[in-house]
Amino acid sequence: MQESKPIMFVGTCSDAGKSVINTGVCRILKQDGYTPAPFKAQNMSLNSYATPEGYEIGRAQATQAEACGIACHTDMNPVLLKPSGEMMSQVILNGKPIGNRSAYEYFRKDDNAKLFDEATLAFERLSNRYSPIVMEGAGSISELNLKKRDIVNMRMAKRVGADVYLVADIDKGGVFGSVYGSIMLLDEDERQLIKGIIINKFRGDVRLFDEGRKIIEDLTGIPVIGVVPYFKDIYIEDEDSVVLDSRNGEAKEGKVNVAIIKLPQMSNFTDFNALQFDNRVNVYYTTVLSQIEKADIVILPGSKSTINDLEFIQSKGIPSLLKEMYQQGKTVIGICGGYQMMGEKITDPKQIEGTTEVIDGIGLLPMETIITEEKKTVQQQFKFRDGDEVCEGYEIHMGKSESLTDVTPLVKTLDGHDDGIYRDERCWGSYMHGILDNVSVINHLLSPYVDEESSEFSYSSFKNTEYDKLAQHLRQHINIKAIYESASCSKK
Repeated sequence: MQESKPIMFVGTCSDAGKSVINTGVCRILKQDGYTPAPFKAQNMSLNSYATPEGYEIGRAQATQAEACGIACHTDMNPVLLKPSGEMMSQVILNGKPIGNRSAYEYFRKDDNAKLFDEATLAFERLSNRYSPIVMEGAGSISELNLKKRDIVNMRMAKRVGADVYLVADIDKGGVFGSVYGSIMLLDEDERQLIKGIIINKFRGDVRLFDEGRKIIEDLTGIPVIGVVPYFKDIYIEDEDSVVLDSRNGEAKEGKVNVAIIKLPQMSNFTDFNALQFDNRVNVYYTTVLSQIEKADIVILPGSKSTINDLEFIQSKGIPSLLKEMYQQGKTVIGICGGYQMMGEKITDPKQIEGTTEVIDGIGLLPMETIITEEKKTVQQQFKFRDGDEVCEGYEIHMGKSESLTDVTPLVKTLDGHDDGIYRDERCWGSYMHGILDNVSVINHLLSPYVDEESSEFSYSSFKNTEYDKLAQHLRQHINIKAIYESASCSKK
């Protein structure tokens, strides 16, 4: 039985910072002795994660669960949309694919009544185990043309009686219009749910916004419960691949340069977050041949549409460059979809990904892949190469790869199966997302280019520390007591 009202963060726009605020409040609640859990009825992202039970959810809710100190579960994100092109998305319901829909089909068919009911059931199951539930909206709360069919913003808030807090990104400009307009476009019963406003990403002395705070409160009749300064010194995993636009970069002297091919349908770009914290390395994303050529190591990442992305890099002449670089002694590796691309051929006889049924791969690994309807989703523990260290990762992929010759597997999972192909220290691939979160794997990858191994770095411990830093930052700038009092929080 739920003992406090759900707390929900919604936005005036996309990328207002809802996910980060949600994550920080989840950690604050945990620190204060509550048993919180995150919830987002519907997420749209190519960045997903495998639950312990072997199902799929959005990475943001997995991150928020981590901040709560609990295992992630599909009830935290019952509906996940994975874009597979300009107008189509794979629909994941309760962790499993149920088919592809166009945007028009998704938003028109029966006002999403079935998915809304499924999301409500997931919320109810979650609220029987945790309290309070910390909910997250999506995009803007006032998209009037989508509102009737929306299952993630105010429609969900009304159904579960959440206390709602509107997050506005002042860094984008127009904060007064976006806050006032977002609230005034709501129905009266929806406005009653808005308990506070948070001005996010403020640059400079927050006292300079004291007058602005009063203006907003006078206009809306709703208190501004926080003005949160912009920060760059706290690391929280990003959900949206739009952040990669700021990581284009280029090769640097004195570093091991790692170029990640920026695929149009790149998935799970968080695979490379730990690598970015290695001070021996310079990581950048690119499809420019001259920048790829300057790299010591090139990584082909995961993809939601492997064949389409392979056609894309073929059109740019990237495969022939990668083969040439490997012959010159540089390193080329692939993860998941990138691993599939490194083989001799990919076939899609049922046209699951599109109209192309057969395509030649890059030809760096002796294998062929067939795209299958069945999706494998599983967390894994494994040993890398001949090492003794138990590493962790996860698999999320559609397709099976078969070697054409006797090969050396890259990893052996603790449940007894081999994964990947190890051609040599400069050429290998694997289905294992998160493989580069493990220090021993990073050290192996960099070994041809550095003399010393890195000292032990725990990515999970690092993230845990950052959650605490985020919590402290939000405590300083948001009236957490007001949130508690409105939600009538009581500890289990």
